[in-house]
Order: sequence, then C-alpha cells, then structure tokens
Amino acid sequence: MNLIDWLIVILLNGSIIVYGIRLSRGVESSADWFLAGRTLPWWLVGISMYATAIDASDLVADSGGTYTLGLSYFVTNWVGIVGGWLLGAFVIYPSIYRAGMYTNAEYLEARFSPSVRVLCAFIQVQYRTLVLAIIATTLYLTLSIVCGWGTEAWWGVTVIAALATVYTALGGLKSVAVTDSLQFGVMTIAGLIIWSLVWSEAGGWNGISARLDAHQTGLAAQLLHVQYDNVQTQDVGGAEVATIERHLITGGTYDAATGVITRRTPGWLVAVAFMIVGIAYSIVNHTQTMRMFAAKSEWDMKMSVCVASAAMLVMSFFNLSMGVMGRALFPEVGELPHGAADSVYPHLVNQFSITGLKGIVVAGVLAASFSTFDSIGSTLSALLTRDVYARLFVRDRDDKHYMRVGQLLTPLIIAGSFLYVPFMKGGMLLFYLDLTSTFVIPLLTLFLMGSLSRVHRRTGLIGLLAGAGYGVMRLLAGPVAESYGIQILPVAMTNSFAAYLFSVLVTAGTMVVVSMFIGWAPKGDLSHVEQPGWLRTSQLAIQQLKTSDDLMSGGHGPPLLLGCAALAFGCWLSFVVFW
Repeated sequence: MNLIDWLIVILLNGSIIVYGIRLSRGVESSADWFLAGRTLPWWLVGISMYATAIDASDLVADSGGTYTLGLSYFVTNWVGIVGGWLLGAFVIYPSIYRAGMYTNAEYLEARFSPSVRVLCAFIQVQYRTLVLAIIATTLYLTLSIVCGWGTEAWWGVTVIAALATVYTALGGLKSVAVTDSLQFGVMTIAGLIIWSLVWSEAGGWNGISARLDAHQTGLAAQLLHVQYDNVQTQDVGGAEVATIERHLITGGTYDAATGVITRRTPGWLVAVAFMIVGIAYSIVNHTQTMRMFAAKSEWDMKMSVCVASAAMLVMSFFNLSMGVMGRALFPEVGELPHGAADSVYPHLVNQFSITGLKGIVVAGVLAASFSTFDSIGSTLSALLTRDVYARLFVRDRDDKHYMRVGQLLTPLIIAGSFLYVPFMKGGMLLFYLDLTSTFVIPLLTLFLMGSLSRVHRRTGLIGLLAGAGYGVMRLLAGPVAESYGIQILPVAMTNSFAAYLFSVLVTAGTMVVVSMFIGWAPKGDLSHVEQPGWLRTSQLAIQQLKTSDDLMSGGHGPPLLLGCAALAFGCWLSFVVFW
C-alpha cells in the first residue's frame, strides 16, 4: 500500500462517512431514527438490502468458505436469499407493515406470545453480533495481509467500527440506507476489478478446472458443481481403537490403511441446507426487514426485492467465485497466510502490484464493512430498545427518550461483538453455519408457521424451545460421543447440513402436534395489540404516514412478476447450469 492507495481509501470512505453524519441533522423522532420516517423509495431500499447482505464477509469470509465448499454455497444467495425476500415482501411482511410495527419481533408477540418476542430479540443479537465478529476478523486479515500491518491491524479495525458507530448512532436508518447505496458502488467496482485480474491469472473457466484436477483428480467437479457430495475427512491415524469407535458414533467410515474417517453429505442435502440458510437470512435477520418496513409504500417494499435480487444474482458469482479461483491458484491451504482458507481473498489481492489497485480493493472491503457495521448496529439497537427495554422495563416515556436509548445501545452492540473474535480461527463461514441451525432456524420456522398455518398461539414458545433443544443436542452430540462414547441423537440428526432440515421439521412438527390437542388459531389471528404507551403511540404514528404512492400499495403487479423471474433465474443457475 503506497500513498496513492491510502488516498483512495480515505477519499472514497471518508466522503461517505461525512455525508452520513450530515444526514443525521434531519433526525428528530424515533420514527425517523428507526424507520427513516417511512420515506425510502424502492430503489434505495433494494440497494441497501443488497449492500447489507453482501458485506465484507462475502468478499473475504465467504471466499474462504467457497475455497472449501465450492459453488454449492452459491445456492444460499441465488435461491435462499432471493426466495426469502419474496416470501417476506409478499406473504409475511404486508400485514406487519400495515400494522405499523417497527420490528419483526413485534409480529411474533402479535401472533404468538411476549416471551417469543423477547427471545427473538435476543436470538438476533446473538446471530448478528456473530456476523459483526466475522466482519472484524475480515478487516484484520485484509489490513494484515494487504497492508502489511501486524497487531496494529486490530487498532485499525477498532477505528473503523468506531466511525461506523458515530454516523449510525446520530443518523439512524436513513443515514445507514443512503451510505449503504454509496458503499455499494465502491465495493462493486472494487470487486469487479480484482475479479477480472484473478480470472485472467487463473486462465478462465477451463484454466480453473484444469488446475483443480491437476491438484486432485475430481476436485474440479466437486467444487464447480452443486450436485457433488460434500466430503469431510478426519485424520485419526495412531489413535486407539476405542477412540476411533467413539468418533464413528456420529457417522462416517474408517479406512484403516490411511487412518482417515470420511463423512459424506449428499449434494442435494447440502443444497437444501444452504437454501434454508438464505431464507433465514432474509426473514429472521432484521437488518433486512427493517429496510422493508422503512419503504414509503407497500408497493415500494415489494419492488425493492427486484432491485436487491438483480444485484444479488449478478454479483454473487463475482464475489464468491474468488474462493474457487483461489483454490485453483493456491490448492494447499498451507500456502495461504496464517494457514487459513479465510485469508485467500486478501492473499489474491496481494499478488498484484498495480498502483491504486490495492487502495480500490481495500476501500471496497472497508465500504462493505461499514455497510454492515452500521446496519447491524442500528437493527439490534431497535430490537433491544422496542422489544426488550420498552416492552419489559420502561413502557411509557417520551419519544426522544427511546430514540436516545437506541443511539446509546449502538456502540455497546458493536463493541460487544468483538467477544466472538477468538472463535473465528477454525473458519468463519463454517463456524457461522454451525451456530445458525441451533437458534435461527427454529425462529424462521415460527415466522413461516405463523403466516402460513393456523397453529395455536401457545405453540410458538413450545416449538421454539423444541427446535433450539434439538440444535443444542446436535452441537453436543460430537463432544459427548468422543468424550463418553454415548450416542444422544440418531446419526442422521448429527450431520451439520441435515441439521437445518431437521430443525425445521422438529419445530414445525411440535407446533402441529400441540395444536392438534389444544386447538387451532382463528384465520388471520393477530390478537395482540400493544398496551397504551410509547410502543402503541409510535405504531399509530407510523400508520398515519401517507404518501402519494399509497394508491399502489395493495397491488403486486410488476414486482411479483419480476421477483419470481429473479428466483426462477437463480434456480436455473443453481440446479441446471452449475448442477
């Protein structure tokens, strides 16, 4: 990194940050801070949704994931996230939008119970602060590898997080959405430039395939197609027979000649798992729903999905294929800095010495990081303010009080996320996938069952506990088997990819069975209404916000057609072109 590179980084990101702070001058109420006063047009909501979804973790952490998993992970973005956006905008969110709700957790109280609402808030805090830790680790790898920094790289990460905190706390969602759209431009240009250079270096598609097969026969097919089994190996050479038998309790076959335990997961099951991951991201993740709720009309909310989906379909290929190209160029993980697959993206950037290139790429990674730090900071502060603080502790203070609480919570949330950083060493994406199935997927199932079925209100908490209980047992199954030789779950239910499907089945099945005994909810039952106080008055205030586009708010029209076309295209890419 030379002076020109640093000037590019400072100019591109500094100007966006200053503009974000300038936008904060128009924030006067909680509706302004939490939902941008419901003034955001469809194109801005869509760009912001995409910019938040494709953050620095996709540029760095997800490239590390595709270095190992290959194109199968693309199903998450191409089918899961796009499908989740459609489900949300056209099925789940319209009634929430009309009710003037600020958070997706509010819906769960209206449909199920207060306890589910509060648990939803805390699960999202756990879920999204984990992502912030991934972003922090991503920045550290970028600064240490591309910029050549040592331990001082963490100081750089801290400064970046602090800057994002400032304009997020001051400006709220409008500031975040506008800066997201500008950061989208920076990270897109940077991503396309470095991708084209690496693509040429790898020799295009044929060169990538030839390099992968030269390293290991059949590796190209495994990484460049979705249908191939996911293969995980564990070296137990030299271990005692009893130890090997304990490892085999959770599945796999042992080859005595090589001393390796091999576990295979069918390609179709991996694809199903990644679809569920993507749908959960779109629906459970309030960084996405918060933007939709801020749309100036229901039509704008639906149309935003088309913008976000179009960007997702195109840019996912360029962003995530970096990991596969990195595997072709550096097939042994020991060749990468820190001996970690997660370092492949910054290592690829470091191979080129073109003046200004590193500055553009680092600016892109920083822009992607800012767009997620600010989004998650504002989102989680909204959840904790409305669904915990105002719901349980301080119910009726003036509007300014709750806006200030949200602002003060933002730096605490971003700072607290650093507690996850020590757990990132085993692979950021794999750690994320392992934890997501435990709590997030049962919560996704509640949103789906609440909207698509008439399960009883009391089944919300029961189903959530059943699904989370299975998730915790699945996490413990391996350590318990290896330490005590005890099998606590059937082998099929211990598989990390199968866990997503089983989590949905356990949660939904429990809710259906209980409803069969205690009864079913009336059709369209949203019986809870907020008690008098700030939560209720703020909902009523949002309901009164009318725009000239309200006449279009009830129709599907072009948004539905375009959204379905985007999903069909994602399915074609996943299950035909790259299958």
